[in-house]
Amino acid sequence: MKVYYAPQSRAVRTVWLLEEIGQPYTLEKFQLGQKEMRGPEYTRINPNGRVPTLVDGDVTLSESTAIAQYLAAKYAPALAPGPQEANFAEFLQWLHYAEGMIMPPINNYVVETILLPPDRRNEEIAMRALKLLNRTLSAAEQHMEGRDFLSGGFTIADTITGHAVIMARRLGADFSPLPNLSSYADRLEARPAFKAAEDV
Repeated sequence: MKVYYAPQSRAVRTVWLLEEIGQPYTLEKFQLGQKEMRGPEYTRINPNGRVPTLVDGDVTLSESTAIAQYLAAKYAPALAPGPQEANFAEFLQWLHYAEGMIMPPINNYVVETILLPPDRRNEEIAMRALKLLNRTLSAAEQHMEGRDFLSGGFTIADTITGHAVIMARRLGADFSPLPNLSSYADRLEARPAFKAAEDV
């Protein structure tokens, strides 16, 4: 199994999950923005030239949530509740919350504060993205009242939406009114598998 990876990207989610389930893998490492990510060798594998990409035998996947669902189904079904379980709908809601709600404003904020050259950045767009991000985090804060994880015990939802929460905090979202999410992010960052994923 091979993972195409870059630090501080969604690829951390994939390596984190592989570390959690103890599944061996090899890494092909990039840095975000590296020209080889857009080169013909890699775009034959992932035409979007982005990470992560997982190659497992004749299977190639490049969406981090799809990768998580695939790995859980094939190697760690206990990390993904099924339709027969009481928390199934809740699990699905929070598995997809990252990409549906948290990541769009994060993406806009990163573009306007990091990726664009200073003369092309728009502070109004950046602040609007940050305001929307704080609103999406507030909904997650309410959900996390009295909980350790998003849906019962630790699941792949935590490697996806939990990772988005961690990234939001690192990018400067206001966590002062979010004690539940602050504790949650601390718990996730303390997991040995998460630390291993960041250290690869």
